[in-house]
Amino acid sequence: MNATANKTAQVISSEALLNHLQGHRNLTRRTIEAFPEKEFFNHSIGGMRTFAEMTMELLGIAGPGIQEIVSGKSEPLNEKIEHGNSKLKILQLWDEATEQINMLWPQIPTERFQENILLFGMYEGTVISSIFYFIDNEIHHRGQGYVYLRSLGIEPPAFYER
Repeated sequence: MNATANKTAQVISSEALLNHLQGHRNLTRRTIEAFPEKEFFNHSIGGMRTFAEMTMELLGIAGPGIQEIVSGKSEPLNEKIEHGNSKLKILQLWDEATEQINMLWPQIPTERFQENILLFGMYEGTVISSIFYFIDNEIHHRGQGYVYLRSLGIEPPAFYER
């Protein structure tokens, strides 16, 4: 197999990767929904950020990250997204980012997944490693959200129901 063919060989299709990413986003959305409004913005354990603050990070990464992958235009990471301390507003922003990802995703050619990028002008890797980071980071913060929910006596959504 020549070097070019090797770079575009696939184990997972672009569509399957998008479905995997969006499955995680759907589960995180349900985790946000499970929080009472006040605790979403105020509850933390052991000095960790609130789940609202973690969600702002996730909103600052996924949609803008896919936008940068498609456009090639780098913008600094922005986790300061106006939400007016409204969980409903955050859910609206989450849904808008989900649609943005769905709209942009088909514009990523298969060979682009192996290209090197400098995401947000500071995170070096390939497109695929960046997308894996988006997913891993979301799982990590959702796990923290699960701990918060359980500490509040709330059963989080089943992690396998994506």
